[in-house]
Amino acid sequence: MKHVLFLLLFYCGIASAQENCDTVRIHFRQGDARLDLSFGDNRAALEGIVQRLWEKRGDPALRLERLVYVGGASPEGSVAINRRISEERARALFGYLARYVSLPDSMTASEFVGRDWEGLLRLAEQDEGVPFRAEALALLQEICREKGDDSLDPLGRLQRLRGGEPYRYMYRELFPALRRLQVEFRYRAVEPLVVHDTLWLRDTVWLHDTVYVEVKTEVPVRKPFYMSLHTNMLYDLALVPNGGIEFYLGRGWSVAGNWMYAWWKSDRKHNYWRIYGGDLAVRKYFGRLAKEKPLTGHHAGVYGGIVTYDFELGGRGYLGDRWSWHAGVEYGYALPIARRLNLDFSLGLGYLGGEYKEYLPIDDCYVWQATKRRRWFGPTKAGIALVWLIGHGNENQGKGGRR
Repeated sequence: MKHVLFLLLFYCGIASAQENCDTVRIHFRQGDARLDLSFGDNRAALEGIVQRLWEKRGDPALRLERLVYVGGASPEGSVAINRRISEERARALFGYLARYVSLPDSMTASEFVGRDWEGLLRLAEQDEGVPFRAEALALLQEICREKGDDSLDPLGRLQRLRGGEPYRYMYRELFPALRRLQVEFRYRAVEPLVVHDTLWLRDTVWLHDTVYVEVKTEVPVRKPFYMSLHTNMLYDLALVPNGGIEFYLGRGWSVAGNWMYAWWKSDRKHNYWRIYGGDLAVRKYFGRLAKEKPLTGHHAGVYGGIVTYDFELGGRGYLGDRWSWHAGVEYGYALPIARRLNLDFSLGLGYLGGEYKEYLPIDDCYVWQATKRRRWFGPTKAGIALVWLIGHGNENQGKGGRR
């Protein structure tokens, strides 16, 4: 450390000071507070800290008064978990240093500053590579004005901004710098040293020597996850119970599956209403809403499925007792209506093919009339689906679910 002199000129109270900060890195394994000398370059880093303590110990004019360990969490970290781990790591570090320097409990303390939103804002202001930088900085400034109030879901708002692209960049490039833990060594000059007849060192000043300990860990992060469950209300109105599921794959792509099943009949009236089958679809979302929030906005894709059916309402019946198939292209629009709900309007055009039988109900029997092949080009899929959004970060914002 550079020498720091506090001087009094002609017995007048004039003091000057210079603080010197070194940076070392101590690595901890994920969720682990143990000091592992074989992990990373921990051995050299800890030896450097001990060396600094021994150098100060050899200075008769200085006395170590206090050692303060300050820990915090990057925005995605759990405050409770990081506080506990931070305190455990402080005890582990104090225990290690106590092997070489006397450190009674009264000389050590630990502090926890919580999620460092202001630190993230400073880093983002210095980094020109942050995606959608102006919007990200505006949101971070708003969060800092709110003092990171968890009730306002600051992390969720950042994760949802522009589909999570700024968040993913910050998590990768900026968050590691926020996982820096600070160790402050506080010394006091204990006896005056005569420098000149008219210059002497005061014995009531405090000297601060600070070491920054950057902890590089694989901090578990709860990343955004987007999926949905839905039901086609048009099919529900036709008394065909159905359900579906959709998973977001990233970069606007998703995969969806649907299934329906109805098995209604009334032999007395010769009414049959039987259908079951399903389809799979691959979708690409695009447009403004899709960039802001996955599984929202315009989408287009391709689909294919199978179905079997038996329809007869007191007259000619149609029985597709072997699987028919259909495939085509679809277009739709998913509209936010609530925090966890969307309405998805869609239409599919394609081909429906397969074999079916025509029959007539005669004297309580069903008499076969003909076997035909169905070759249909046109709408093969239509829906107004009520969509339930599931997953961490999979929420709409604002009035009516709009952003």
